[in-house]
Amino acid sequence: MKACATSVAIDEYISSFPADIQQVLQKVRQTIRQAAPMARERISYNMPTFALDKDIMHFGAFEEHIGFYPPVRDPELQDRIAAYRGEKGNLRFPLDQPIPYDLIGDIVKSRVARDGKRGKPKRKQDR
Repeated sequence: MKACATSVAIDEYISSFPADIQQVLQKVRQTIRQAAPMARERISYNMPTFALDKDIMHFGAFEEHIGFYPPVRDPELQDRIAAYRGEKGNLRFPLDQPIPYDLIGDIVKSRVARDGKRGKPKRKQDR
C-alpha cells in the first residue's frame, strides 16, 4: 500500500507540469526504473526520488532544465557529464536539447553498483 501511495505522489508531481514536460519526466522515471528495478519510489525534497538502502537519485523539472541529484562522483562518467554540470556538481539537462537518457541510465547503474559495494559491514573474521 505504501509503495502505491508513493507512486501516486510521483504521478501527481509529474501531472502538475505541461504535457511536453510530463513526457520527459515519465521517460526519466522509466529510465531510472529500468536501471534500478529494485529501487523504491518516493517524494523527497519535493522531487521524485529513488532509493535502495538509501536515496540514489532525485530528479525534478525546472523552468529550463531537468535537475538530477546528487552529484555524480564516478570518475568514468566525468567526461560525459561535464556539459551538464551545474552548481555544486548537480546535473542540469536543458529542456531545449535532447535529454541524454542513456547517460541517465548509466549514472543510475553506477550509483547502484557503488552503493551495493558499501552494503553490509564486514564481519570481524573478514578483516
